[in-house]
Amino acid sequence: MELPNFDDFLLHLKVNNYSAETIYNYELDLKVFQLFLNEEAKLSDFNDISKKTIELFKAYMASSDRKTAGGEKAEGNLASSSLNRCLSSLRGYLKYLIEMDLRCPIAPEVVKMIKTEKKHSRVAEFEELIKLIESPAYLENNPLVALRNQTILEVFFSTGMRISELCRLNKSDIDGTGRVFVIGKGKKERFVYLTPRAQKILERYLATRSDGLQALFVPYAGINVGSAKKRLSVNYIQMKIKEYRQKLKINVPTSAHSLRHGFATYLAESGASPAAIQILLGHESLDTTTRYVHASDKFAEETHRKFHPLAKVKET
Repeated sequence: MELPNFDDFLLHLKVNNYSAETIYNYELDLKVFQLFLNEEAKLSDFNDISKKTIELFKAYMASSDRKTAGGEKAEGNLASSSLNRCLSSLRGYLKYLIEMDLRCPIAPEVVKMIKTEKKHSRVAEFEELIKLIESPAYLENNPLVALRNQTILEVFFSTGMRISELCRLNKSDIDGTGRVFVIGKGKKERFVYLTPRAQKILERYLATRSDGLQALFVPYAGINVGSAKKRLSVNYIQMKIKEYRQKLKINVPTSAHSLRHGFATYLAESGASPAAIQILLGHESLDTTTRYVHASDKFAEETHRKFHPLAKVKET
């Protein structure tokens, strides 16, 4: 069984100016749901979906038996935020069916989000982030790959942009002053900025490029064999950050997303205003930024010792 009007729904997203990344996520999420209906719920008709089906789907996604959109066994537990994204995709699809006057077995409101766990946000110490950024220079055997990957990390931490935005960068998006033009979520445009050290290593990296491609970060193997793949993928960069972190034995989980957290956190610790950080991160709401920026434990401790009114009062 296939989801009815599935391709029409994806086209609907496209004509309504959703980003390619968002459409791709919708497609993956709904393919997982379709797989569940066929293999787990064993439904032969889409119109047999019920409230119980949705509850069973939530349980399936939280179990170790869940599969990816491609049908492979998924690794690790799914975070509540990821499950909620999947449920949101399903809800959007059901809303589309109703809007188009197509048959829909359940109301979109039946698909309720689950409660998300509250985690204590952790950001690696600044010195550890610097080690991570500089690590490709001695962890990579190929000097071209080493320079490119260090440039990626320098640009990433310098600007605080999303990893998807980084992968879409073209050479022409960067001007001579270190200002970077970014098209973010919802195709909203903004500028982010390179530090002098990021500008310097980017110039060194670009001096090695003679391929004529516009993409800023490219796979060297792809160029050599004439592959159609002209940009590095998000997955490659995420994999490399994980590899470097493990080799450096950094015990705080550090990903592309936590590097963005680190960018915001250390700007805030240096006195940057939340409004300015909001613009740099590309957040639509200041509320999102204030939830996103978390002071490190070390900074919180130092603040407590420095500013608590009883910190300098001697015991009597």
